[in-house]
Amino acid sequence: MDWRPRRFASPPKSPTRPDEDVGRVTQAREAIGASASLMVDANGAYRSQEALAKAYAFAEQGVTWFEEPVSSDDLEALRFIRERSPLGLEIAAGEYGYDPKYFRRMLEAGAVDVLQADATRCLGITGFLAASRLCQAFGVPLSAHTAPALHAHVACAVTPLVHIEYFHDHVRIEESLFDGFVPARGGLVRPDRTRPGIGVELKTADAAKYAI
Repeated sequence: MDWRPRRFASPPKSPTRPDEDVGRVTQAREAIGASASLMVDANGAYRSQEALAKAYAFAEQGVTWFEEPVSSDDLEALRFIRERSPLGLEIAAGEYGYDPKYFRRMLEAGAVDVLQADATRCLGITGFLAASRLCQAFGVPLSAHTAPALHAHVACAVTPLVHIEYFHDHVRIEESLFDGFVPARGGLVRPDRTRPGIGVELKTADAAKYAI
């Protein structure tokens, strides 16, 4: 899928296969040009030393975001990479966080430059707000992990937030199954303030065919 017409500042993140990743990132940079930010998600695939080497190789291609270079459960390794990575490359993790204690441990460990939180996993909107308050206390930015329709409204209410991950699969599902879905325009998601709640309503008839 060509994301360039959608005018995102940061295109979708690269998939990972260790022996091919640097080449893929180089190809992605050539495809999107020099002006767009390039973000990489390793899905915890690397070991510490390998991740650090990749961080420097990716930085040469202008990568600004390195998500889960190692397992998000290995806070010591995350901190090791964060403290030694090139300037301008942010280390991010936290999408699997399920309660405030999880996020606090990650922040206390100094493991990330940007904390991720996902309202579908971290006790809903209430848990997302708790993660935001922790980020504010620790002076760490917050990123909403996928599900843009779910996060759009709450994202407007939290000051540490830097962006929402506009993940294609979630966008496709939200657009197909929910009335009130607001697509990104010019790289921005603007909630419809005329609709109550989170702004979307299930298309019951369209969803019925997927019932089990």
